[in-house]
Amino acid sequence: MAMGSGGLGNLSEWSCFTWLLQSGHSKLSSACCGSAGSASAHWSGHGEVQPICESNHFTARSVGRVCYDLGVTNSFGTLCSDFYVNQKISLSMDMPKVREVASDIFDRIRKEVPEFQRIRPFENELALESSEIDGRYQWVGLRSRSIGTGYVNPVTIEDAYRLHRLLLELSPYYLSITPLDVEYIELVFGFDLHAQENRNNIVMQSLLADTPLASLADDGIEQLLDVQPRIGFALNETCDLQAFIEVKTRTSASETATQMFEDEPISVFLTVRRNGPLQTLEEFVSTFGQLAGHIEHIAEHRVIPDVIIPLQQAIGI
Repeated sequence: MAMGSGGLGNLSEWSCFTWLLQSGHSKLSSACCGSAGSASAHWSGHGEVQPICESNHFTARSVGRVCYDLGVTNSFGTLCSDFYVNQKISLSMDMPKVREVASDIFDRIRKEVPEFQRIRPFENELALESSEIDGRYQWVGLRSRSIGTGYVNPVTIEDAYRLHRLLLELSPYYLSITPLDVEYIELVFGFDLHAQENRNNIVMQSLLADTPLASLADDGIEQLLDVQPRIGFALNETCDLQAFIEVKTRTSASETATQMFEDEPISVFLTVRRNGPLQTLEEFVSTFGQLAGHIEHIAEHRVIPDVIIPLQQAIGI
């Protein structure tokens, strides 16, 4: 079922599915399971994410019942101006000097991803970057206590996943990182929606209207300066698997005072994080499968219908 840039189309009230994300393809692998499914995902090997059958209230207006391929994951970019998938490996202690270890791992990455073409130094960071083509590019960033990777506007979600898994596989060997060094590993979905108007007003009206928070400011006489909600919740009983949803508006006080607004995005960040330390080297990659299963489920069943679509409608996309 395709999704256009104007919305999600007519998804069913009970959309039950199983998908296998492997080698860049999504495959429908089971029939509808009824109205009492449960949301879950599990890791089944190298690079395979297997969320299993569940019920889904995707849109309030949807009717009927249908099974659909999770090709929708690859349509996230149609819902926003820019869609990006980032990963961060945060460490509890400093790596060896970044410049001394960067050349070997960067050369190894370029053998797998020849699109990377240049190294750029930043303050406290050394980055490997690809060229930007039609708004699409990749990057790897090394800091003393973190390794970051990102893919902006990937053609498929698997393109981004491939880069992130590669760094998880290489980092222990090329950067001398042990499982005990890991403070956390997180996966981030970013959605940018451009709006040349008061972006704080958009967030208030679309996400917080008719809530007690909306009554705190009198929008008739008091101009909103900062409306950037953030919520975090645990995904397991031990609270070491976590999810965060954050909205950033990028609207300055001077813009609000003059009513002259730049064409900047409202950014919605969905982060799923596994806190360390890890126990084995195999957990570097297996953790990624766990994060990917959760982040896809939360994006499709919560963030898109409850955050992205209301923002789209308020902006007029």
